[in-house]
Amino acid sequence: MDLPHGASDEIAIQAVLRGEGELMVAQEIDQLMVLWDDGAYVSDGKHTPDDTTDDQFWRDKDAIRHRYVRTVFPGAPKTATPADLKIAITGDHAVVIATTQIGGEIAPAGDRWTLARHDGCWYIESLTYNLEPQ
Repeated sequence: MDLPHGASDEIAIQAVLRGEGELMVAQEIDQLMVLWDDGAYVSDGKHTPDDTTDDQFWRDKDAIRHRYVRTVFPGAPKTATPADLKIAITGDHAVVIATTQIGGEIAPAGDRWTLARHDGCWYIESLTYNLEPQ
């Protein structure tokens, strides 16, 4: 991702999350996996944000790759755009709450992303989705 020189952390984080959506739609798995940090995970919050005991996890890059290829890509979403981003940065870590917008699915505040900065670049540490209560 090309960012303007001196781009803020907020702009860089937005670019990473926008890139994740674009690469997911394009099904570019190798480029997509570059955005993820070593030791990263994805979890399905199962619409119970106050109860993590029922969450489903995909831990580490191999499991995340498998989830994209076997679960996400077959659905062939036409769009995936993060919206309503609330970004909180503390040092080299960020937490982002975002509205899920994948195709026709819209879930306000349904995603929580965590990112870490290494060598001046932001990487995705985790994504927890389905955080909105049903």
